[in-house]
Amino acid sequence: MRILLSRTDSIGDVILTLPMAGILKEAYPDCEIVFIGRSYTRDVVQLSTHVDAFINWDDFASQNRHRQKEALKAVGADWIIHVFPNKHIARAARSAGIPFRVGTSHRAYHWRTCNRPVHFSRRKSELHEAQLNCKLLAPLHVSVPSRDALAGYYGFRVDPQVQDSIRGLLDPHRKKVVLHPKSKGSAREWGLDNFARLARLLPPSDYQVFVSGTADEGTLMRDFLDSNREYLTDLTGKLTLKEFIAFLSLTDAIVAASTGPLHIAASLGRTAIGIYPPIRPMHPGRWSPIGGRVRVLCKPIECEACRNTMHCSCMQQIRPEDVLDAIGQ
Repeated sequence: MRILLSRTDSIGDVILTLPMAGILKEAYPDCEIVFIGRSYTRDVVQLSTHVDAFINWDDFASQNRHRQKEALKAVGADWIIHVFPNKHIARAARSAGIPFRVGTSHRAYHWRTCNRPVHFSRRKSELHEAQLNCKLLAPLHVSVPSRDALAGYYGFRVDPQVQDSIRGLLDPHRKKVVLHPKSKGSAREWGLDNFARLARLLPPSDYQVFVSGTADEGTLMRDFLDSNREYLTDLTGKLTLKEFIAFLSLTDAIVAASTGPLHIAASLGRTAIGIYPPIRPMHPGRWSPIGGRVRVLCKPIECEACRNTMHCSCMQQIRPEDVLDAIGQ
């Protein structure tokens, strides 16, 4: 049996989808898992030993419907699970004659393209996002695991050669902490002032502190980076995604908002310290990272006043000293 998992959005969402591959392999040991994703998530998907092949949707997204249909038909899949709804992929899968097509019933185009609709709502659910993804496995008679159990289904393996290539960046005698202040607008942020205060609380004799992010984020943080250079090492824009993943696997902890790097670190078994707003549905009950060493900081208050702005005053109330305690645990 060959199963297509389709998830063509961001890195964090893809990370929270990949346990589905391990769950399916457990239920159907002889199945093959093919993942449909985007160019920038390939290196994340290929971490999973449960995924047998990767289809880059960017290679077909701009092509006509016939070529998209033929691309999916060539896979020879028995099932496709639309974890992230994409009407073009849904239409191509139906045209390709994939026998079993699973999607949420809340998308009108799934009424025409999916023959195994699943009825549930994400908006008001108390389940974690990764558990909600697993609800789409119901037509395969697979139940939703507990949130704690999900970490055991990643099956991630980092390339040891890539690890060796960046090992020289790390001081083996100090604890390695990564600060990831920005989110490319995908999440509420804790703020550069708080990260600066945290960096100064980490003694250079005991901690090697790195700041990660894209090259563009490095430009946005230039004043912060320059004014704190004695406390931290700037890695913004300096590593490929594959190198950054290997780098995270060798560090001790990361501090970030609800971003892809936070989820990557958690899935690799690193200490992932997430700073979250108490706003539904972006609160940690829905979007915390999945892993054995996850620590979440979130004020236990109602935060409706911050819903319509990217600045969350409730997040700003989380003290750098509280984060320092979480790092030291």
